[in-house]
Amino acid sequence: MESYDVSIIITTRNEEENIADCLKSIKEQTHPQNMIEVIMVDNNSTDNTVEIARRFTDKVYNYGPERSAQRNFGIKQAAGEYVIYLDTDMALSPAVIAECVAKCEGKDCVALYIPERIKGRGFWIRVRDFERSFYDATVIDCVRFIRKDKFLEIGGFDESLTGPEDWDFDRRIRQVGNTGIINSPIYHNEGEFNLRKYLNKKSYYAKDFQRYIDKWGKDDPVIKKQFGLGYRYFGVFVEYGKWKKALIHPVLLSGVFVLRFFVGIGYLLKRASKSKGL
Repeated sequence: MESYDVSIIITTRNEEENIADCLKSIKEQTHPQNMIEVIMVDNNSTDNTVEIARRFTDKVYNYGPERSAQRNFGIKQAAGEYVIYLDTDMALSPAVIAECVAKCEGKDCVALYIPERIKGRGFWIRVRDFERSFYDATVIDCVRFIRKDKFLEIGGFDESLTGPEDWDFDRRIRQVGNTGIINSPIYHNEGEFNLRKYLNKKSYYAKDFQRYIDKWGKDDPVIKKQFGLGYRYFGVFVEYGKWKKALIHPVLLSGVFVLRFFVGIGYLLKRASKSKGL
């Protein structure tokens, strides 16, 4: 069996507009290309996603039903010592893989956070990028680069969760070793901001929040941070000196609170409709 330093797992479904940019960014990595394995796990795409992917890798699979299952399946096929999972609308800056490998080997980390930058067009994309910059390596983030043996040791992603499976995985991987963060970012292309689409996506990934809360307990300190107004609307923007960045950009910060308000209202309305059996 071939061996690699890193296996990159990409989960897809009808992403013909994004898949090529994602795969090109892998080809531009400074880490030796012969030590990088690319595995794509598609979920019954009906467009040209698979055809485009096969121009870059012959390791293309079909599996579902959700991204947790896709990631777990892909990593079981992986021959790398480390694994990194990507969404199709993400692209790696050139030094990501090299920096991750060096940090894990030098600092004895089992998993790493990778800073995420939001790309796209318009004011609200700038707001999204500003907001996301406060979340790196917090309880709102999730590790993305992991030692494969540790991934398998904890059983991968919980396939009963859709949405908070990242948070759940992050908590379990931190129980088996040290984590860290690199400097090189991942770019997340969100295109042109659409509020309805944004809120629908947030609503979809919030559907298993209660199951996740029940798994860890409503009194768990991390749960209280992830779902508490105090941390989500205040603490995460001021901790570790981040308040300085928040104060420098009052317009962007105001935009963040506008989006947080709409997301919060949507979540409360959905909970209310569920309690009424609607």
